[in-house]
Amino acid sequence: MSTDKNRATAAAILPLVGGPDNIGSVAHCMTRLRITLHDRSLVDDEALRALPAVLGVVEDETYQIVLGPGTVARVTPEFEALVEEGRAAGHPPRTPVTAGELADRGAALKEAQKARNSTPVKLFLRRIANIFVPLIPALIGCGIIAGLNGVLLNTGWLPAVVPALAAIASGFMSLIAVFVGYNTAKEFGGTPVLGGAVAAIIVFPGVAKIDAFGQHLSPGQGGVLGALAAAFLAVHVERLCRRWVPESVDALVTPTLTVLVAGLVTIFGLMFLAGEVAGAIGSAATWLLSAGGAFAGLVLGGLFLPLVMLGLHQALIPIHTTLIEQTGHTALLPILAMAGAGQVGAALAVYCRLPRNRSLRTTIKSALPAGFLGVGEPLIYGVSLPLGRPFVTACVGGAAGGAFIGLFNQLGAAFGATAIGPSGWALFPLLDGPSGLGPNLAIYAGGLLTGYLVGFVATYFFGFTRQMLTDLDTDQAPAPAAAPPTAEPSLAKI
Repeated sequence: MSTDKNRATAAAILPLVGGPDNIGSVAHCMTRLRITLHDRSLVDDEALRALPAVLGVVEDETYQIVLGPGTVARVTPEFEALVEEGRAAGHPPRTPVTAGELADRGAALKEAQKARNSTPVKLFLRRIANIFVPLIPALIGCGIIAGLNGVLLNTGWLPAVVPALAAIASGFMSLIAVFVGYNTAKEFGGTPVLGGAVAAIIVFPGVAKIDAFGQHLSPGQGGVLGALAAAFLAVHVERLCRRWVPESVDALVTPTLTVLVAGLVTIFGLMFLAGEVAGAIGSAATWLLSAGGAFAGLVLGGLFLPLVMLGLHQALIPIHTTLIEQTGHTALLPILAMAGAGQVGAALAVYCRLPRNRSLRTTIKSALPAGFLGVGEPLIYGVSLPLGRPFVTACVGGAAGGAFIGLFNQLGAAFGATAIGPSGWALFPLLDGPSGLGPNLAIYAGGLLTGYLVGFVATYFFGFTRQMLTDLDTDQAPAPAAAPPTAEPSLAKI
C-alpha cells in the first residue's frame, strides 16, 4: 500500500515537471527530490505546490521538490523508474503553449539562476554538502543506537547486548574518514576509491608507530578535516599522473603514485596540521558555550535562519562532524535547532492573527507537523518569508531558545547531538551529554518551549502592521515570494 502511494506521488509529479524527456538527472537529499531540468518553462510550479505530498518547492542549481524525510527516499526510486519507463515508451515532454517564446524564457531563467548561484563561496559550500550529506543517514542511525546503548549502560539493562550495540554505533564513526575521502575524490573528479584509500591512512592503527618530525602520530589524528585534505590532494596528484604517464602503464603507475605521494604528504604533514585545526575547533566551541553562554546561544539561534537562506550553514557540517568525532556529540546543533522552534511559534501566531485567511491557515495546518519534527522549509517558504516581518520575529524566537540552552551550557549542563540531520522533536533520541539523559531532555525541551513561546509572542504583537492585517486577513492567500536559492537546511534541520 505504501509503495502504491509513493508511486502515485511520483506519477503526479512527473508530468508537472515536463515529463520523462525533460529530466536530466535525479537525486535526493534528506528532504528534497532534486531534479536537473532541460527546459524550466515546462514546469507547473503552482500545480506542484498544490499536490498533497509536496511540502514546498525550492529552485537552486537543481529544481528541488520538498517531500520530507523518509518520504523522499521512497518516492525518488519510483520517480526514477517512471522516468525510465517513459523514455522507453517514447513519451514526449509536455509542449509549452508558445514553444519558442517560453523555451527562450526558460533558458534565460535557468542561466540567470545558475549565474546567481555560481559564486565561489556557494560552489565551495555546495561541494562540502555533496561530500557530507550522503553520510547523514548513517550518522543518524548510528547516533540513535549510541543513545540507546547509553541508556542501557546507565540503567544496567541487557548487559550482554551493550558491547554489540557499542560496536554497531562506533563502527561507522571509526571509519568515517574513509567515506569522506571517497566522497571528496568523487566530488572533485578523481577516482573515489583512491581518495578513500589515502584517507584510510588516517584511521589505520599502524600510524601510531610513525614518528613524523619528532611528533608521534595517533590513529584518527586530523579526522574528517585530514581526510578532506588528503583526498583533495590525491585528486590533483591523479590528474597530474593522467596528464604525464603513458597510457600503456597508466593502470599501474597512476594509482601507485597517487596513493604513495598523497599518502606520504598526509602522514608527514596533513595529519598533524588537520589535527591542530580540529583541536582548535573543539576548544573554540567549548570555550564559546562555556564563556559566552546565553549570549552565544542567542546569536547562534537568532542568525541560523538567515544563514540557511543564504546557504552558508553548509560550512558548519565539517565542524559538527569534527565535534562528534572528538566528544561523541555536537553541542552546537541543539542551539541551532531553536531556529525551527521560533519558526513554529511564528506560524502559530500568524494562524491566530489571520482568522479569515483560509488559504494561509490551511498551509500552516499542513506544514506544522513537519515543523515540529524539524522540517522547516514549508513554513519558511509558505508562511514567514512571503510575509516578511514574521520571518524576523521567528529569528527572535530562535534567539530566545538558543539563549536558554546556551545559559545551561554556561552553568555546566553541557550536552549535544550524537548525529547531524534531525532537529525539533526528532532530535530527542540523539541527545547526549555528561549531565545525564533526564537533564539533557529537560533542557532541550525547555529551549523548544521558549522558542515556541517567544516566536509566538513576538510575531503576534510585532509581526504585522495595521495595513498588513487589513490586506491579509481575508479569504485570499498572500502573493507567494520566490524562494531564494538555498542548500539543504536539514543539516541543522530547522
